[in-house]
Amino acid sequence: MAGAGGRAPLGLRRWLSSAAPVPRVCVVGSGPAGFYTAQHILKHHGGALVDIYEKLPVPFGLVRFGVAPDHPEVKNVINTFTQTARSERCAYYGNVTVGRDVTVPELQQAYHAVVLSYGAEDNRVLGIPGENLPGVYSARAFVGWYNGLPENRDLKPDLSCETALILGHGNVALDIARILLSPLQLLRKTDITDSSLAALACSKVKRVWLVGRRGPLQVAFTIKELREMINLPGTRAVLDPADFTGLENAVKDAPRPRKRLTELMMKTALEKPGEKAVEVQAAGPAAPREWGLKFQRSPQEVLPSADGTRARGVRMALTRLEGSGDSAKAVPTGDVEELECGLVLSSIGYRSLPLDPAVPFDSQRGVIPNSSGRVEGVPGLYPGNLGSSPTAQAEWRVSQVCILGIWGHPQQLRQGGGCPRSVLQRVGEERTHGRDHHHHERQL
Repeated sequence: MAGAGGRAPLGLRRWLSSAAPVPRVCVVGSGPAGFYTAQHILKHHGGALVDIYEKLPVPFGLVRFGVAPDHPEVKNVINTFTQTARSERCAYYGNVTVGRDVTVPELQQAYHAVVLSYGAEDNRVLGIPGENLPGVYSARAFVGWYNGLPENRDLKPDLSCETALILGHGNVALDIARILLSPLQLLRKTDITDSSLAALACSKVKRVWLVGRRGPLQVAFTIKELREMINLPGTRAVLDPADFTGLENAVKDAPRPRKRLTELMMKTALEKPGEKAVEVQAAGPAAPREWGLKFQRSPQEVLPSADGTRARGVRMALTRLEGSGDSAKAVPTGDVEELECGLVLSSIGYRSLPLDPAVPFDSQRGVIPNSSGRVEGVPGLYPGNLGSSPTAQAEWRVSQVCILGIWGHPQQLRQGGGCPRSVLQRVGEERTHGRDHHHHERQL
């Protein structure tokens, strides 16, 4: 975002070259958005200093606790983030909850700019009867469980049923299905937690349905994750060819990624038993595990068992599509069906929570109202990633918007900029250069 020459805007360069104090920037949140923002600032803002605050003891957010354990290549960005944190101009402070341990107004007094990159910390609720029954979990909690997120490590999901149902057609839904059905010998090679591995070793789940409100042309997962699921050893895909009737023509003019994705689903639906079946048989005498996609079904109610103690299935409203492409809407037809399952996982997206009473927050949309990369009506405050579906690509874009907000209004950096010592003392830290360096290095 530095412009064609890789340099900061002229106004900011003049300001930095003046006798103005060294800009101090606070980044709240140490996930990808927070670290990308810190990288940009350190690279393009000459002598700027960056402090990163994180409520967990350890950094890296979504990369550490959201990426599937069998995707280690995605976590390689941690190496880059670690180098950023080890910069002499960057300090990391874990175990600090902004809004509780220290307030945003206090941070504004101590820093020239405050970037809120604390991400989407909660899951969207289904809003249907029965969603609080035992056996129903959010995707966020389940992913946190097998990745060792402190708040989810004691989840203890009940895996004693044969059929699991995942609500959602995104990459996270496929991640969960893959973890549930992966052979243990593959999971043992990953960094999945020992307790989760032990639970999955006792799992009786052998069938997973992924259910979405709309059709094959609206799925949100990508071809890489779909192909990985199709090729998962010891499993077979169950796709209904009728779901893809007429899509050959509809997909002709679609963007290439969408076209390739749809063609792979159609090919899989029409595939005759062959090499895949042989592979399943070679996996052992046990019944093959299977997974499938169900389209145009919207959850109406999680159905309780006869004694009311747990989930036994989901009542679905069948839908029809109005419109086409990504803008197509699912409209109930009036018909319903029941899908039997003992495990329900809701993977319908994330939502952000308000951080501090001093920060405006739109609860309906789950965002901090902002314009041109700045929080509306609060000078020196910049919104980071509060999106509903956090991804590395999205967080990179958000970090660039934040930097544009700071660069486009360098005069705002003159506000605030008190001594961060008072903030750090509030959370039991002294602000000395040596301790800063050792603190973040120790936490990494």
